[in-house]
Amino acid sequence: MRGPYLRAAALGALAAAGTAAIIGIPSDVIPNPWFVRQIGVDGFDVFVLVALSLLTGGLAVTYALAAGKTATAERAGVGSGIVGFFAISCPVCNKIVIALIGASGASGWFASVQPILGLIAIALASAAVIIRVRAIRNGSCPLPPPPSSADTTSAPV
Repeated sequence: MRGPYLRAAALGALAAAGTAAIIGIPSDVIPNPWFVRQIGVDGFDVFVLVALSLLTGGLAVTYALAAGKTATAERAGVGSGIVGFFAISCPVCNKIVIALIGASGASGWFASVQPILGLIAIALASAAVIIRVRAIRNGSCPLPPPPSSADTTSAPV
């Protein structure tokens, strides 16, 4: 793997790690000394965080490899991150949720909706990746040429 493909893979790994940190640290799904949850993390929170991180990494790879933009994919990608944050955040620690529906609404109604939000976030991220892959396949976002055999060098053994 050389050139643009190596850079795209590195960018994808960085995007996945960044997504995990940006969503996982403030929601305290990734334990840290800065944020505290009043309601514990469950397995589905971890699943949503990992799935969103991997899908975001994959989406970043498509943007790194292929020129061109698809506004629908960009909106779906950003939307999945926002919805994903609300899906895994502590319902009674989230000041936005408390301001909108109060503490009893957050612990009762919102907590029961969070798994649905998680599935919606994963669906949005998946849709963004699918849109980008289709754009690459139909040629509206061309890929760089693969490295030629002349570009590869073998190291002496």
